[in-house]
Amino acid sequence: MSVRELAQSAKAVSGKLAITSAKTRNDALIAMADALVAATPVILSANAEDVRLAKERGVKASFIDRLTLDQKRVESMANGMKKVALLADPIGKSDFVTVRPNGLRIEKRRVPLGVIGIIYEARPNVTADAIALCLKSGNACVLRGGSEALLSNAAITDALNAAAVQNGIPDGTIQLLRDTDRAAASEMMKLNGLIDVLIPRGGQGLIQSVVQQATIPVIETGVGVCHVFIDETADLAMAADIIENAKCSRPSVCNAAETLLVHERVAGDCLPKIAKRLIKRGVELRCDARAKALMPGAIDATQEDWSTEYNDLILSVKVVDSFEKAVAHIETYGTHHSDAIITSRYDTAERFLNEVNSAAVYVNASTRFTDGEEFGFGAEIGISTQKLHARGPMGLDELTTVKYVIRGSGQIR
Repeated sequence: MSVRELAQSAKAVSGKLAITSAKTRNDALIAMADALVAATPVILSANAEDVRLAKERGVKASFIDRLTLDQKRVESMANGMKKVALLADPIGKSDFVTVRPNGLRIEKRRVPLGVIGIIYEARPNVTADAIALCLKSGNACVLRGGSEALLSNAAITDALNAAAVQNGIPDGTIQLLRDTDRAAASEMMKLNGLIDVLIPRGGQGLIQSVVQQATIPVIETGVGVCHVFIDETADLAMAADIIENAKCSRPSVCNAAETLLVHERVAGDCLPKIAKRLIKRGVELRCDARAKALMPGAIDATQEDWSTEYNDLILSVKVVDSFEKAVAHIETYGTHHSDAIITSRYDTAERFLNEVNSAAVYVNASTRFTDGEEFGFGAEIGISTQKLHARGPMGLDELTTVKYVIRGSGQIR
């Protein structure tokens, strides 16, 4: 089917899906999670072929990490779907109710967006997360994953769609675009009237391509140039633990730290020790002159490094003269995704929280927590760095809109 035909099918059933009961949607999600686990051999076989082809093309290790599935990751995807099923139903929730002096009762009620289009790169787990969140929030979906993960995405979608239809979800709710031609993706971005909103997930090139080409509304998810700032009052042992986790626990994801900023008054005490820990973990350090002098094995950073999302075991490091210089650096080079300060001063922490204009701002914690499941949303459709409608990890509420329901008794104006 063409992308237009897929979108038309999704649009045709979106109204019916929007009025399905919460029980139907929840029961379907549980059954779909079980079906995903049952299909593990098929999914892993398809994924192994995707990985083989990607390696033949010589893609970098961080890309392979995002692409690769194993039994544990499939089980995690299924568990995420079950957690979504257990979340409160967002549909029909009242944001407020008021009764006007003339007796009109006005209610602001949550309703589905309709059809959500998602364009994403080589992370097959996004397929399951997106389907679960769209279904739970009463939205049909049209998915376009990266060509590198086509076989994996198809195996996941086929298993989930079959279980969904068997458990009362309208056939056509879940659509996967299997045409890897870029022209099909470009057409998808212009299906006004069929797709209600488009969400891109991936690198800066993909996101900007969607933002610039799309004629339908876009929720812009963000590139993650995330910072950790070690303040002059920081607990340096804590700081070392946090930066190691933020950089090394999974460097290929958007909430991994890419830049370390260190106050000059503690740079000499902490940077040599941090360098030793990070180099042991295989991290390449790209530093300004002052940081390089304190970090054995480091190389010179370029101007481009400060604004680069590496998605790899690479960290840029800079020594700053003051809190103000750190905040200015984050504002200049960051992407307003996730930024952290390590400090023992309450007033400094509050300044950082107030002055750093990012979707997630941390005090004494790793940026790696910017995640829908970690925030208690069950899963996420993406992490928005824009300021309209949705910001930060996007869960169920962010996949709904509102309508006003007004009840009267003959009032006229």
